[in-house]
This record gives sequence, C-alpha cells and structure tokens, in this order.
Amino acid sequence: MPVIKPFAILMLLLGLAFAANTPSLAQAPDAELSTLVDALGPGSFKDRTAAIDALTQTGDPRVVPVFETLAAGDLYMVKTSGKVVFIAKSGAEQALTDPVTNADLDTAAKSDLDKVKVNNSLRRTLRTAIGQLTLLSPNDSVRLAAAQSILRDADPDSLELLESAIANETDPTIKATMITARAIIILKLDATSLEQKRAAVPLVAAIGGRDALAQLSAALASAPDELKLTIQSNIDGLARDQAAWDVAQNVWYGISLGSVLLLAAIGLAITFGVMGVINMAHGEMVMLGAYTTFAVQETIRQNAPGLFDYSLAIALPLAFLITALVGIAIERGVIRWLYGRALETLLATWGISLILQQAVRSLFGPTNRQVGNPTWMSGGFELGGISITYSRLWIVVFAAVIFFALLLVLKRTALGLQMRAVTQNRRMASAMGIRTPFVDAMTFGLGSGIAGLAGVALSQIDNVSPNLGQGYIIDSFMVVVFGGVGNLWGTLVGAMTLGIANKFLEPYAGAVLGKIIILVLIILFIQRRPRGLFALKGRSIEA
Repeated sequence: MPVIKPFAILMLLLGLAFAANTPSLAQAPDAELSTLVDALGPGSFKDRTAAIDALTQTGDPRVVPVFETLAAGDLYMVKTSGKVVFIAKSGAEQALTDPVTNADLDTAAKSDLDKVKVNNSLRRTLRTAIGQLTLLSPNDSVRLAAAQSILRDADPDSLELLESAIANETDPTIKATMITARAIIILKLDATSLEQKRAAVPLVAAIGGRDALAQLSAALASAPDELKLTIQSNIDGLARDQAAWDVAQNVWYGISLGSVLLLAAIGLAITFGVMGVINMAHGEMVMLGAYTTFAVQETIRQNAPGLFDYSLAIALPLAFLITALVGIAIERGVIRWLYGRALETLLATWGISLILQQAVRSLFGPTNRQVGNPTWMSGGFELGGISITYSRLWIVVFAAVIFFALLLVLKRTALGLQMRAVTQNRRMASAMGIRTPFVDAMTFGLGSGIAGLAGVALSQIDNVSPNLGQGYIIDSFMVVVFGGVGNLWGTLVGAMTLGIANKFLEPYAGAVLGKIIILVLIILFIQRRPRGLFALKGRSIEA
C-alpha cells in the first residue's frame, strides 16, 4: 500500500480550502440551490429580499440568470408545488424549465402559474446582487458591467467583495471603475476612517459632471468637520467645470436649432432675395417634404422592411422633386401674375398654404403621423460634458451639406449666374437675353425643393402634421430679414445667431417669452440696419 506523504496531504487540504473559499468557482449542490431559488416565490417583498441575499451568499454563477429573469418580471412559480421555473411559450401551454439545472419540466397552463412579483426596490437589490456575483467572472466585459453596476448603486454591502475583486483585478480600466465605486461607498459609510474618506474625495471628484456633484454634496452633509473644507473645495471646482460645460451644451443646442432654422429658411432666402415674393406657403413645402418621408417609410414597411434604414436616402430626392414641382406650379399658376404687388402675393400664398394644409388633412388625416428614425440616427453619445443625439448631429451635417451645395450651384452653374444677374439688375439681365420668367420659375422651384429637403430632416425631430410648416415660417422670415435678404452667408449667420441666442434665453425667460424677446431685438436691429447684417444690391434697393 503506497504511503501518502504529509506534504502531499497538506497541499491537498490547502487546495480544497482555496476552492471552497473562491466565490467565482463555488457551486452549491443542486438540491440546496433549488430550495433557495424556490424561496423567491412565496411571501412578501421583504421575504424575497432575504431569499436574494441568501442566494447571493452562495456565490454560485447559476444564480445570475435567475436574478436577471426576476428583474425582467419573467420568473414564475407553479401554484401547486411552489417550484420557481423559467417559462417559454409552447403551443397553447407554457414549457417549464428548471432554473438551476436547465432541465425541461412538464408543460403547464398560464393559469396554473403565478408571476413572482418585483418592485423598484427589489430591482435595485437585484442589480447590486448581480454585480456582486459577476464581479469575479473570468470574462472582462462581465466584470466591467458588474463594476459599473456597483458604481451606479454604491451598495455598502458590496465593499468587502469589491476589495477582494480590486486585489485580483489586472485590467486597468475595470480596476479604475472598481476603485471609484469603492471611493463612493467609503464616503457613504460612517465606519471608515478620516484618512480613507480624504483619499476617496478626489477619486469621486474625478468622475466629473453632475454625478460627482451629487455624490460629494450628499457626503458633505454627514462629513466630519475636518473633511468638509476638502469636499467643499472639490464641489466648487466641479461646479465651475459644470457651468462651463452647461455653456458648451447650450451652444450645441443653439447650433442644432440654428441648423433647423437654416434648413427651413435657406429656400426662402433664395425666393425672397431673387423674386421679392413674400411666400407664406413656404412652410407648407417643408410639410410636404415631411409627408413624402412618411409615405416612403410606409411603403417600405409594407413591402420591403429590410430597406428601412435607407428610407431617408430614398425620400430625399423624391421630396426635392415633388416640392420643386409644386413650387414651379405655384409660381407659374399664381405668383407670376402678381409681381410688384407685395400684399396680393402675401394673401395669395397664404390662401395656397391653407389649400395645401387641407389637402394633406384630406389625404393623410388631421392627426400626427409617425416617422421612424433609422438605426444610424437613433441614440446618442457623450462628448466631455455635452450630450449629443445622433439625429441632431446628422441634421447639423445635412444643413451644412445643403448650404455649401447651394453655394456651389449659385457660384458655379449657369442657372446660378442667371439668378445672381436677375437679383442685381432684372432689367439689364433681361436686356442681355436672360429669360427672367424661366429664372423666376426655376428659382421658386429650387427654393421649394430645398424646403422639401428640410421637411425630410425635420420629420426626424418634430411631429409630422398638417401644421408642421406653420411652426417655422415666422422664424424663417426672421432669419432671412436679420441676415440680409438674398444673402446665403447672412442666412447662415442669422440662423446660428438666433438659434444660440434663443437657447441661452430659454432657461431664464421660457420658450415663448424668449422668442418674443428675440423678435423685439430683431425689430430694433432692423430699425438701425434695414437691409440686415449682409445687404445685397438688387432690384429692391434700386427701386
């Protein structure tokens, strides 16, 4: 019989002890774990919390999907046996699965099952428990998600496990997240020493933004007197940084609003500058572009859902073509008979706007229509302390592309040359052989087509309804008059100036009063500079 050496016995015992004390590897027996899982079903929320704590103490990774299913509200208990199960639809009945062994069980009717109820407090407990159970996972992404969960909840009960995880962590990003979570917990606990709290303050402040301000402000109330000066100093620094980021955020909001105003006004700047027509139906061109987008998306949803992400690319040329043709028809049918009669053109185009609104109501109904965002325009991201949504970002980019494309048309094409000639001196342009009626029709069509493109963009951030254009027509005229009639660079500067000014006034004066203040300031400005920021020489000046 072989003799087992004492050293080998000692190593075996140490290995068993190590395995037993490693939470990420420990697994309770199936029967014991099943009993603990079944305790989640009956009783009150308090009993359920106790059952969650008991399951967390096992350190068994099989508990994680149980907690995740419970947090999602999809965990059930068999009424007759009290067994907690996973369910899946199987014909008329539910297929049951054992949450511990993943073994298939009998099927049951939905009426034979009770949903394990969960509330918001229990969900917070579950998030913390999931974080604790996954903190020692061998998967980096799982550990990072667990560290972020603990950082968000900052449950003091997680401190001991967090200390152990930090000691074993090798990934610097995950470790930094864990250290920050530990610092927040240390500031919450009364039992930690002054030195630990003092070391935790800069770590919490390094989070930055409103989250760090909230954590430090909460810690300040219960902090020892020796620490309050340090915490207050960090709060003041964060408040200064946050004020700077708030200014940057308002500037971004202003640029975003300015790009919307630019899209809505740039077509009006062309028609108003070249033709001198006060087109009150310009907003309806924007509305027609938005409804074209809706019609394209509905057609794609019904016939080719896989092309939905390309719906805007399909809608853009269609919206431009449809609104340009409508604009040309309006100019040839009505406006060309009213040149030089400003009041009549205003009334006529206002009547056309009412006709177009009613036509859309009859065709699509009076209620708002849903226009979806493609996946590449959904969501957002953080840039420093600035929150940016993809929809607004792409609209800013789109407005810039349309602006420079229009500049290229005006500067580098024959139509653009003729438009500029008519703007500067209509009689001389006509004497040189330029067909001014053709230029008028093409100019009105171009301005209306660009308004249709604006409608495609606005459908992603605003309600698509028959009244969509009415919300932008007044702002468009303000932008054009403020920037200088017929000057595209003036339209750009005017749109951005009004957009940024409006966003800085809104927090203090409100949205409605802010617009009124902007309008009063523009009126005062026009009293001093009737031709706007950038005046053009044209027939209106010559007259």
